[in-house]
Amino acid sequence: MNEQIRISPIRLIDEKGGQIGIVSLDDARARAAQRGLDLVEVAPDSRPPVVRLMDYGKYKYKAARAAREARKKQHTVQLKEVKFRPGIEDHDYDFKLRHARRFLSEGNKVKLTMMFRGRQVTHPELGREVLLRATRDLSEHAKVEQYPNFERNQMTMILSPLKN
Repeated sequence: MNEQIRISPIRLIDEKGGQIGIVSLDDARARAAQRGLDLVEVAPDSRPPVVRLMDYGKYKYKAARAAREARKKQHTVQLKEVKFRPGIEDHDYDFKLRHARRFLSEGNKVKLTMMFRGRQVTHPELGREVLLRATRDLSEHAKVEQYPNFERNQMTMILSPLKN
């Protein structure tokens, strides 16, 4: 910008976006000083380089404000966990499913964990049935991102929310 521009002549664009034309660098600097604006190089690789008249401080301020607003509106997706046991009763199952449904409605992913204790590990199909039942019950809210996989004494699967 301004004094850092070295190549002359340049294609000059005014502050409203209209083309002024190809002018010398000294002429462009004089026009910018007369209007109290800055010269900003927009396309340095083209021949002649394209330079725009603008208030650079105001431009930077608006860009920073727009970035701050965008950060305010974005939602970071978290991974929430809901733990089950193979012999879970209906009331406990419904209670945990309500939590999973709430997490999904907030836009978060849900990790369903089936924990096995002692001899329960010998019957992983019981845990898989509970996880698949939860998947069926949450099918209108979520899709399966990772199917159940068994590690040591627990089985996990991940559900992600459906885009509405």
